[in-house]
Amino acid sequence: MKVLHLDTNHPLLWEGLEKLGYENVADYSSGKEDIEKVIAEYDGIIIRSRITLDRSFLEKATNLKFIGRVGAGLENIDTYYAMEQDIFLAAAPEGNRNAVGEHTLGMLLSLFNNFNKAHREIQRGIWDREGNRGVELDGKIVGIIGYGNMGKAFAQKLGGFDVEVICYDILGGVGDANARQVGIMELQQRTDVLSLHVPQTPLTTNMINADFIQAFHKPIWFLNTARGKCVNTIDLVEALKSGKILGAGLDVLEYEKSSFENLFAKGDLPEAFQYLIKANNVLLTPHVAGWSRESKVKLAQTILNKISLRFS
Repeated sequence: MKVLHLDTNHPLLWEGLEKLGYENVADYSSGKEDIEKVIAEYDGIIIRSRITLDRSFLEKATNLKFIGRVGAGLENIDTYYAMEQDIFLAAAPEGNRNAVGEHTLGMLLSLFNNFNKAHREIQRGIWDREGNRGVELDGKIVGIIGYGNMGKAFAQKLGGFDVEVICYDILGGVGDANARQVGIMELQQRTDVLSLHVPQTPLTTNMINADFIQAFHKPIWFLNTARGKCVNTIDLVEALKSGKILGAGLDVLEYEKSSFENLFAKGDLPEAFQYLIKANNVLLTPHVAGWSRESKVKLAQTILNKISLRFS
């Protein structure tokens, strides 16, 4: 049995698959067409985001038993066709949910206390205490959209603060001791801080747009550690300019490519992105919310556990 690794990952996954009897093969550079020529030889694939496993690719993977996605989302895989072909899909949201929860909280506290702005000013020799007076989290209502692994992890991190946490999800009955599930109208009526934790699907793509933002009764702080394409960036910038959004923490951007690593490849940055880069009330990170040293290990272990449980 052979497994093709298309992206780098933690050695424990390689070693664990070897112990399960698999022969590991690495190909971190070949293009999709070249990989399609040999994919029928493999029983498993381990990927992150470098290549899209669409239907045309999977049709050529005639012996494929499983796909291990070392990450949370499955948007780069034709999941419907894979399930039709009885290909086991193993993603690992359990592996980096804690990292995402901590990163989201960190972004929120940084925005509330002007860490980014104050740091830049001090670098330029500006010592402005009044202009960097912060906002306290206590007493705020935090609304979470998408209450799965990531949303729940963020809500748990908020447990030490005097806040009310509410959540909205297309699935019913997901609320817990850390967040009360509400309808979308209540979420938009009461929220002070909105945090997005949804997968990228046709339903969620472009969901944060002008109409959605304007439906909030109060100006809000906005956090996105989910997927960039869930947000219309032009509409987000307009809301920042108008004050409808007080500040934004963005770990992901709609301009990212599938690999999440070549945002600046063209060099021609969209006007809205240029605004985000310069804005004092915007904090940007390069899609690293779930990218901690610990999560690298936990992601690999989660994939290994799922494959082992299914095929041992």
